[in-house]
Amino acid sequence: MLIENRLPFRYIFGTIKYEMLIVFILGIIIHLLTEQFYYYLPDMPLTIATFLGTAISVLLSFKMSQSYDRWWEARKIWGAIVNDSRSYVLQMQAFLTNPELNPQIKTMTYRQIAWNYVLGRSLRGQEPLEGCENLLTEQDIAELKKHNNKALGILQQNVHQISDLHKKGHISDFMHVQFNNIFIRFSDNMGMAERINNTVFPTTYRLYLHLTIYLFVVILSIGLKGVLVYYEIPLLMLLSMLFFLLEKTAYHLQDPFRNRPSDTNVTTIARSIEINLRQLLGEESVPAPIQRDSFYSM
Repeated sequence: MLIENRLPFRYIFGTIKYEMLIVFILGIIIHLLTEQFYYYLPDMPLTIATFLGTAISVLLSFKMSQSYDRWWEARKIWGAIVNDSRSYVLQMQAFLTNPELNPQIKTMTYRQIAWNYVLGRSLRGQEPLEGCENLLTEQDIAELKKHNNKALGILQQNVHQISDLHKKGHISDFMHVQFNNIFIRFSDNMGMAERINNTVFPTTYRLYLHLTIYLFVVILSIGLKGVLVYYEIPLLMLLSMLFFLLEKTAYHLQDPFRNRPSDTNVTTIARSIEINLRQLLGEESVPAPIQRDSFYSM
């Protein structure tokens, strides 16, 4: 997630460098053609380019709004995961008061810590179980290899352990219902995150908008015929750069789990949850928060 007000130029330019190259080449070609056929081309009023630019602004505004809604929903989902993860451990400590059950509380807490990492890595298309060797037992990992959805498999393991405690009389029916409710919330949040990740934003919308910006460049270049190329090309690149930056920002926000600087910082959130849960267990040795070494957090 971007956390700096001042973004480095390399990042800003890097997102639109290919578009700027196309605009530069397109501007040179159109300028040369308008010089060659200057007397044969009709006058192109700048009001046409102005009208098209206004239309592009409206379309970009709509796309930015829709993309931000998806990004903000993803962030709210992970905020709910933070709250429910803490509540889950607190419930176990409140309900399972027998000291003999402390090892089981620790096992289920470690599974919950692993679940956060696994879910985040799964959403980003990375190896889900990587780095979870110290959180899950060998038996747990062996069972999870049978699951396509590793995060769902971890939830199932905790559900089965809670059910086993219920059968043995360590928790009452009321307590069992409370645990089931929180597991349902975990499953719901996971499903909502997967829905965002698997629902493709209409690609035709971005394609048509992209082509419209290039059309704007062509029309504006023709409208500026007779202007020296030293002034025309920078003007074309400056105006189109603003449109492409907004379009690229909306494109990145619409997919908040693609491991980009603009994504929801699921790894940082998972680490914060791990620190909180380990401290709830009374552990003194906890990992440090993820320190950013750039302008965004993971």
